[in-house]
Amino acid sequence: MASSSLFDSDTEAPLLLNDTVDGAVDYKGRPVLKSMSGGWRSSGFIIAVEVAERFAYGGIGANLISYLTGPLGQSTAMAAVNVNVWDGTASLMPLLGAFVADSFLGRYRTIVFASLLYILGLGLLTLSAILPSLIASECLTNGIVSCPPKLQVILLFFSLYLVAVAQGGHKPCVQAFGADQFDEKDPEESKAKSSFCNWWYFGVCAGSTVTLSIISYIQENLSWSLGFGIPCIMMVLALVVFLLGSMTYRYSISRETRSPFLRIGNVFVAAFRNWRMTSLTIVAEEESHEAFPHQGSAQFRFLHKALLKPDGANDDVKVSTIVEVEEAKSVIRLVPMWGTCLVYSIVFAQSSTLFTKQGATMKRTIIPGFDIPAASLQSVLSLTIVLVIPIYDRVFVPVARCVTGKPSGITMLQRIGTGMFLSAISMVVAAIIEMKRLKTAQEYNLVDIPSATVPMSVWWLVPQYLLFGVSDVFTMVGLQEFFYDQVPNELRSIGLALYLSIFGVGSFLSSFLISAIDEATGGNGQDSWFSNNLNKAHLDYFYWLLGGLSVMGLAAFIYFAKSYIYNKRDIM
Repeated sequence: MASSSLFDSDTEAPLLLNDTVDGAVDYKGRPVLKSMSGGWRSSGFIIAVEVAERFAYGGIGANLISYLTGPLGQSTAMAAVNVNVWDGTASLMPLLGAFVADSFLGRYRTIVFASLLYILGLGLLTLSAILPSLIASECLTNGIVSCPPKLQVILLFFSLYLVAVAQGGHKPCVQAFGADQFDEKDPEESKAKSSFCNWWYFGVCAGSTVTLSIISYIQENLSWSLGFGIPCIMMVLALVVFLLGSMTYRYSISRETRSPFLRIGNVFVAAFRNWRMTSLTIVAEEESHEAFPHQGSAQFRFLHKALLKPDGANDDVKVSTIVEVEEAKSVIRLVPMWGTCLVYSIVFAQSSTLFTKQGATMKRTIIPGFDIPAASLQSVLSLTIVLVIPIYDRVFVPVARCVTGKPSGITMLQRIGTGMFLSAISMVVAAIIEMKRLKTAQEYNLVDIPSATVPMSVWWLVPQYLLFGVSDVFTMVGLQEFFYDQVPNELRSIGLALYLSIFGVGSFLSSFLISAIDEATGGNGQDSWFSNNLNKAHLDYFYWLLGGLSVMGLAAFIYFAKSYIYNKRDIM
C-alpha cells in the first residue's frame, strides 16, 4: 500500500537511517523502521490469517465430492470432474488476483477486498445448503429430499465460484505480503525469510488438519449448512486479525510508475514488431551470406535486436529497456519448470477426490457406533506435513548445509525434484492398495453390492497419504520459494500466482483425463474405471497410469533443471 507522501508533517520521532527498510513504508506512508515493524512480529498475523483461510477453503473442498455424490446425487465421475474444475479455477484465479494487486490495488487492499468477497461466497454457500428445508420441492418424498431443487444447485455453484475468485485475490497476495515483512538485505532477516516458507506451509497444513478432523464430521453427521457456516465465521475472524496487524506491516513501494505486467507485455509486443521488421532483412542477408561469410549468422545478429534496440534506432521500432527485457526473460525461464510440474499437480488432485471415494467403501469404525468420515483421512496428509516440516527445517537443512555448504541445504530445484519422486512412489503404493481392496471385495462376494462396506480397514490408505504428505514438504514448499524468489521483486505476486496456476491447470488436466477415460472405458454397457460401484471400477489402473506419467514428468524436470541458472546464486 503506497502513499503519495512518504513523510507526515506531524512525525516527531527522529528517523534512524540505518534502521529503515529500503523500498518499504509504514501504514502512514512514512519510511518504516526495522525495529518497529515487519519480521516475525508481522508475519505472525499473516500466517494466522492464512491458517484461517485454509481452514475455510478446506472446509469446502475436502469433502465436496461427498456432498455432490450425496445430497446432490451426482455420479462419481461427474462429481470428481466438477470438483477438479472448481479447484482448477480457484488455482488459476490467483493470476487475476496478482494482476489486480501488482497493477492497481496493492497487496494489502487486495487481501481486504478478497476477504470480503470470500465471506459473501461462504455465506451464500451456507444458504444453498439450507434451501432444501426452506423450499417445498417436488423432490420431497415422505419428508426426504430425493433430488436437489434447481435454485439450490444454481446458488451452490455460483457461491463456489465466487469463493474461487476471492481465493484468487487472497492466496498469492497473503503469502507475498508475508514474505515482504523480511528485509533481504539484512542477513538475519534474509535467513528468517528462508524459514518463513517452511513455517508458512506448517501453519497452512495445521489449519487443514483441524478442518479435516472436525468439519468433515460435522458435515456428514450433523449438518451440511453448519459445516459450511463455520468456515464463513472463520473468514470473518481472519479479516479481523489481518486488520489488527495493519500498524506493524511493511508496505512495499515501487519506484517504477508502470505496471510490471505492462512492462513485460511491452517487451513481447516489441519483440514481435521488431521480428516482423527484421525478418525481410534476415532473408536478404542470408542470400548474400556466401559473399560475406565473415559477418556471421544473420539470425544470431538479429535475435538480440528483436528484443532490444540500441539508442538511435528507427522510430518505427518499439524500444524495450534492459530492465524490461531482463524481467521478461526471468518469467520465460520459469516456463519449463512450470510445465514439467503439471503431472505432479494431477496426482495432487486425487487426494481430495478419488482417495476419499476409496475410503468411503472401506471399514471406518473406530469404536462401535462411530465411523470416521472418509474425508477426514486427508488429515493424515496434513498431519504428516506438520510433523515433517520442523524435522526438515531443524534437522535436515543443518545436516545438508554441512555437506553442501549451501545456506538452504539443497537447492530449490533439488527439493522440488525429490518431492516429485516421492509423489510417483505414492501412486505406485495407491495402485497396489486399491488392487488389494478390489480383491477383498471379490473374496467376500461384494462386487455387486456397491453399498456394502468392504471388510478392509481404511488405515490401509495411510501409506499413500503419508508418502504424499512428505512429497508435499519437498515439492509444494520448494515451488512456493522458487516462484517467489526467481522473479523480480515487483512481480512476486505473479510469481506465486504462476506457482498456484500449476495446480489449476493440473486440476483441469485431471478432469480431462477422468472424463476421457470414463467415456472410453464405459461404453457398450461396461463398467468404466470410475464406475459408481467402485467394486467394479478400476482406480488401480488410473493410479498406475499416473505413476507412469509421474516418472516421465520427473525425467523432463531433471533435464531442464540441470541447465537452469538461478537469479540469486549467493543464496543457493
